[in-house]
Amino acid sequence: YGIVLDAGSSHTAMFVYKWPADKENDTGVVSEHSMCDVEGPGISSYRLNPPAAGTSLEHCLNQALSDVPRDKHVGTPLYLGATAGMRLLKQGLTSLLGPSMAVLASRGCRDREGSAALWHTPVTLPSHLAHSIADPQVSDAVLRAVAATLKMYPFDFRGAKILSGEEEGVFGWVTANYLLENFIKRGWLGEWIQPQKKTLGAMDFGGASTQITFETRDTIENPRNKVILKLYGQTYKVYTHSFLCYGRDQVLKRLLSKLLQAESYQATVSHPCWPMGYNKSLLLSSIYDSPCTEKERPSLALNTTVTLVGTGNGNLCALHVSKLFDFTNCSFSHCSFDGVFQPKVSGNFIAFSAFFYTVDFIQTVMGRPVHLPSDLKDAAETICATSWSELLQKAPKLEKRLPDYCAVSTFVYLLTTKGYSFNNQSFPNIAFQKKVAEKPSFHKSMLYNYWVILILLFVVTTLTSLVTAICLLRYSKSSVI
Repeated sequence: YGIVLDAGSSHTAMFVYKWPADKENDTGVVSEHSMCDVEGPGISSYRLNPPAAGTSLEHCLNQALSDVPRDKHVGTPLYLGATAGMRLLKQGLTSLLGPSMAVLASRGCRDREGSAALWHTPVTLPSHLAHSIADPQVSDAVLRAVAATLKMYPFDFRGAKILSGEEEGVFGWVTANYLLENFIKRGWLGEWIQPQKKTLGAMDFGGASTQITFETRDTIENPRNKVILKLYGQTYKVYTHSFLCYGRDQVLKRLLSKLLQAESYQATVSHPCWPMGYNKSLLLSSIYDSPCTEKERPSLALNTTVTLVGTGNGNLCALHVSKLFDFTNCSFSHCSFDGVFQPKVSGNFIAFSAFFYTVDFIQTVMGRPVHLPSDLKDAAETICATSWSELLQKAPKLEKRLPDYCAVSTFVYLLTTKGYSFNNQSFPNIAFQKKVAEKPSFHKSMLYNYWVILILLFVVTTLTSLVTAICLLRYSKSSVI
């Protein structure tokens, strides 16, 4: 057994995994045993009250006590991996320094609703993919509080650390391809086989960052984006990059900052991405409480109130959202944005987290298909042009997030097309899914004994039918005579 706490920017989820003692080609074969969603926000939100971060985990840890057999408690490793929310908390204090030890715990793919994740056996990444920060007072206080709680339980606590963005991207890629059985799967007779299938790229869109990771044959010009993995006897060359401050929540804060800046922080500012008829007053502190916006913080007092008025202008919204990217500077043969190298996207992709929720809203609430980039663009423009009262009528249960679907849909369109360079040929290869894959079904990992029983039943049934047929034939012949 193994326990992983995936501490994301907006929430934490606990996953309990189990695996047999034997490994396949030096790599563990893992299945999810159970999971638990931690109530409340992510641990980074407890920066003003670090002990509460640890307390928030207790309900799920108590569940783990019953999920894992008592005699296995002491030998069950327990890890916590924090992602972009805690990376931001660190970065808000000092700048990034050099490499540290690569993490031994892998992070599973997730979404806000707590989809299936994978605990994989240790994968050692190149040391340049792990980062640390000098004197991380606040983030360290949160991690210490979390670690203190985890140490109270009878499991084998292996550490609580902040994963680098590249680690987050790579582990998400591993998870997706593991659950989709692209690395290894059960054969008909219960043996493990390598299916020789192509891997899928993985795109995650969380609250504070977004990641893209995919296998490539092209030269990876920036070594910081290159990871060589050896899994189940196969070697994979993988490109990965994580864009901090490009998660959904941080994008919306950055957009608000740009809009206020454009109108010189007037008391009332128009918001082209909000629907007509939607207005809201905000404290400046709610916008500039993040490292992603603090560099643009005005000289005004942070308790100043600003009223934003929705104007529902799709073209103007797209113009402002595009200013969140830098598409001009590139010192490599090809870049995505912000001067980051990226090879040409290839193969199939799976997009989850806020990618899924955005596209699902377009398809289910707005009733629009999303097959091509133009579909996504048209849908974003339609959302932007829809009034607040119409949106509320369509999706009253989504009221809290409803005003932002215009901006987020526009952002997803620009990110995938102008950023990652998906076009009419490659965009259809993206599968927008809530979960990376369904939990491994029993028929995929059925034991050999079950197959033997099924085969015997089939044989017995066939023989019985044949014997019955022969007896009936002989009886009919004797009756004729």
